[in-house]
Amino acid sequence: MLRYLRFLFAASAFVGLAIPAVGATAEDGGLRRIQEEVWALPLTMPTLAYVVHPVGKGPFPLVVMNHGVSLNARERSFFPLVEFRDAAIWFARQGNIVVAPTGSGYGAAALDVPEQGLFGVFYSKIGSCDNPNFHDAGLAVALLDKWIIEYMTDQKLIAPDKTVVVGQSAGGWAAIALSSRNLPSVRAIITFAAGRGGRVGGKPNNNCAPDKLVEATADFGRSARTPMLWIYSENDTFFGPALTKRMHEAYIAAGGNAEYHMLPPFGSDGHFLVDATEAVPLWSPLVTEFLDRHQ
Repeated sequence: MLRYLRFLFAASAFVGLAIPAVGATAEDGGLRRIQEEVWALPLTMPTLAYVVHPVGKGPFPLVVMNHGVSLNARERSFFPLVEFRDAAIWFARQGNIVVAPTGSGYGAAALDVPEQGLFGVFYSKIGSCDNPNFHDAGLAVALLDKWIIEYMTDQKLIAPDKTVVVGQSAGGWAAIALSSRNLPSVRAIITFAAGRGGRVGGKPNNNCAPDKLVEATADFGRSARTPMLWIYSENDTFFGPALTKRMHEAYIAAGGNAEYHMLPPFGSDGHFLVDATEAVPLWSPLVTEFLDRHQ
């Protein structure tokens, strides 16, 4: 494994993506031209990331995008390089450089060595539903976000203090955890379908210890002051309206700063709203208005 890591990261921190750049077309008229790439980030935990940014000279504001998790080890090995490409492209066309890391143990970054305990904390493990560890599961990925922000800042690749963190599902939960750290460089955080422990046993609307999830949300809210936007859909089968409203109420009551928006049902499962091309017009006005107020 160490030989593989040296091979992957010794040559360069940047690796080109084998897909063409996305540019303005006759259909999209004056849309900003963008470039898609894959980077190998030499962080404390070596990380592969899908990166998309405007064509031209930066630095640009940074958007870090966290993907969700899979409880199936085989599925993790075949995880896509970027889970919500259309959303990432939308943020890039607003003038941002977007870094979407592939979590350790996922896809080409499936480097876990369970018998040595390597990288395990960055997986989807929250323990038994009798006593789940929601806190560490969120804070582990929040730490990865912090490393990415620090690396991009040190390399002078981004505009300082203008970072936005975006997360979906478990990646959104990590973004909520990050809010409790109040990083000066992060101006706002946006989550889609955020939560942990959804669909236990693969059953819709079957959550792992929902009361403890609400408690953990409140714990993060006690120290969180970074502005947040939480977006959910009515037909989310991982985290339904009743549970997410409780989470938001607990977060706000504890002192957190978050706006809550419930969108109408989307597709067969609103949990995957941000994955869909056709959903961009549904959520982008909310995001644009929110970010305009938190420059």
